Amino acid sequence: MSEQIDMAKVEAMAGKVIGDVAGAMSLFMAYLGDRTGIFDALDGAGRVTVAELARKTGLNEKYLHEWLGSVSAAGYVTFHPDDETFSLPPEQALVFAREGQPACMQGFIQAIVSQYEEYEQSVEIFRSGKGKPWGEHTQCLFCGTDRFFRPGYQANLIDIWIPSLAGVEEKLKAGARVADIGCGHGSSTVLMAQAFPNSTICGIDYHAPSIEEARRKAEAAGVTNIEFQVATAQDFAGKDFDFACIFDALHDMGDPVGAARHIRETLKKDGTFMLVEPMAGDTMAENMNPLGQIFYAFSTTVCTPNSLSQDVGLGLGAQAGQKRLTEVLEEAGFAKVRRAAETPTNMVLEVTG
Repeated sequence: MSEQIDMAKVEAMAGKVIGDVAGAMSLFMAYLGDRTGIFDALDGAGRVTVAELARKTGLNEKYLHEWLGSVSAAGYVTFHPDDETFSLPPEQALVFAREGQPACMQGFIQAIVSQYEEYEQSVEIFRSGKGKPWGEHTQCLFCGTDRFFRPGYQANLIDIWIPSLAGVEEKLKAGARVADIGCGHGSSTVLMAQAFPNSTICGIDYHAPSIEEARRKAEAAGVTNIEFQVATAQDFAGKDFDFACIFDALHDMGDPVGAARHIRETLKKDGTFMLVEPMAGDTMAENMNPLGQIFYAFSTTVCTPNSLSQDVGLGLGAQAGQKRLTEVLEEAGFAKVRRAAETPTNMVLEVTG
């Protein structure tokens, strides 16, 4: 039987791929603009010519001409055809230039670029079925991940997420012991230390270089109610914590049940565990959207390989969903799991009992 081809569907799919290729190249152009300071130079400069921007940045005018053509076609920079000038209105500046703003996407873009930097190794890991520890990724991923998550934590952690938990904010204000597990570069740890000076915040991560960077951030912030340790979520030191938290990291762990069990054992009886995980439905069908597309992709090259590189290797994936996460937490011995808050990209679970 001959195969019937619907050419309209072929053309539609080819058109989609062209759009995706355009998007991929635009992200790379955005990365170039971030690393070379072009977006910063455009922010607040009004309408400028290519020559003026070249003088302002010290960059090659011919390169800038091509770059501006690409990012303007993408809608990342505004082109004014009447006088052939370019500008970066505040709406674009918030996304591409203003570091630390919740809308700034440069950290996310940097993390994506890091995956292309490692493309050959990713192919081999995928083909072999073996794992890849977090520490074997490029530094670009570590920095990009911290840059991407930090603004969201700044916008939500102190003012929304912690107040959504029963009695936790009051404990932290009075003085509590806190374990921030999988703290990475320590952005969340420092935020809590600054907001709750009567509490002691312990940042924990098994990646020693990240802990070194976290210590530098804490020192730069001038916080003294903070400590760090290099340890896994299954064996970190300490007990009688009033509050424990994991931000976007439980699904990366080889043994999330063991991690949650250890957290439960180190909490006080009335302690609370806050689990922040990527937003996801409980079935793949519910995650067939752009956010799911992105999270499944990162899970393919970062999250699942990290899990498979560790003991147990459960491989929850970045789109585990609340139902599956609840099963993990209940297997670890917790009695109650409640969704306390959410953002477009994250769910916040209050875990007790």
